[in-house]
Amino acid sequence: MKQSGPGLPPEPGSTAPVARPAATPAAASIATKAATAAATPAPAPQQSAEQLRYAALLDVCTRVGLVVLVLSFAAYASGLLQPHVPLQRLPELWSQPVASYLAQTQTPTGWGWLQLVFTAQPRGDVVGLLGIATLAGCSVLCLLALVPHHLRRGDKAYVALCLAEAAVVLLAASGLVAGGH
Repeated sequence: MKQSGPGLPPEPGSTAPVARPAATPAAASIATKAATAAATPAPAPQQSAEQLRYAALLDVCTRVGLVVLVLSFAAYASGLLQPHVPLQRLPELWSQPVASYLAQTQTPTGWGWLQLVFTAQPRGDVVGLLGIATLAGCSVLCLLALVPHHLRRGDKAYVALCLAEAAVVLLAASGLVAGGH
């Protein structure tokens, strides 16, 4: 039988704790600093005023767009707003080519959907597009909100970039430029 005790390893299969040498004050200090550093998150980088303004406006716009989507779907699903295309006709119409679908349903193209929303009887299946348009337009509003800030700072290049980006998005949304078809 082997002997076990302080300074000797335990016998195989023994549950006796292994004695470890006492840590030196320097080693304890290093271990404490390492544990503290691991538990303390790194400081977040400072955000510029432009980034904060863009982010705050984007937050508000996306929340508004989401609320519009949820409310418009609730109005459509509950029957509060009648659809432009009756639900029972959808299975027959989905298999049609786009031109046939548009002709049979008398659905306007381009921005014509707005006339189905802003009418005495808005169409529930089309009102949801307001939420989508709101979400799609968020970046334009945020970019335009940065223009006065950049003007005050004299950053003409940033003013031009913000205006150019907003113009590209608006031009694409306008439907004036079409490609690929």
